[in-house]
Amino acid sequence: MATKSNLRVENIVATTSLGKEIPLTKLARMQSNTEYNPEQFPGLVLRVEKPKSAVLVFSSGNLVCTGTKSIAQVKEVIDAVIKQIAKIGIKVTDKPKITVENIVASGSIDLNLNLNLLALQLENTEYEPEQFPGLVYKLVEPTATFLLFSNGKLVCTGTKNRQQLEDSMVQLNKSIKEALAKNPKKS
Repeated sequence: MATKSNLRVENIVATTSLGKEIPLTKLARMQSNTEYNPEQFPGLVLRVEKPKSAVLVFSSGNLVCTGTKSIAQVKEVIDAVIKQIAKIGIKVTDKPKITVENIVASGSIDLNLNLNLLALQLENTEYEPEQFPGLVYKLVEPTATFLLFSNGKLVCTGTKNRQQLEDSMVQLNKSIKEALAKNPKKS
């Protein structure tokens, strides 16, 4: 049974600190690509057009970048934010250390999946087909969460690098093969 994966990164969530206090009200006044409602949320949302992403900017200088599809794009977005805050007189001289917090990837395995069977055979699953058509499967090692659909399509979240992503797919394939081997007639 061939179970090749074709994972595509859809979103990377990364954090960094600029090591400088940032006056968010001033940034919001000077930049049109921002949303800032401190009564509702302490961070400012700064939208970057290319690559399309959103960055939460906190007054502490901490940033949360979302919407990028590669580490290179994350770096590009952080550089764009540094250029924008330079316009309000905040100079960042140290290269910020970027930490990937989460990768969301989509893909498929070349199998139709019996989600009822997998819900029974696999540990750490949640499957409520009346509420949502996908099965949630949580891997412990490596840490990852999959949404599995009966047509073989899937979403993986919770990994922090490409290697963890690949390792989690290997583990998923292994778990599915083992579950199907226990019930060859019902697959």
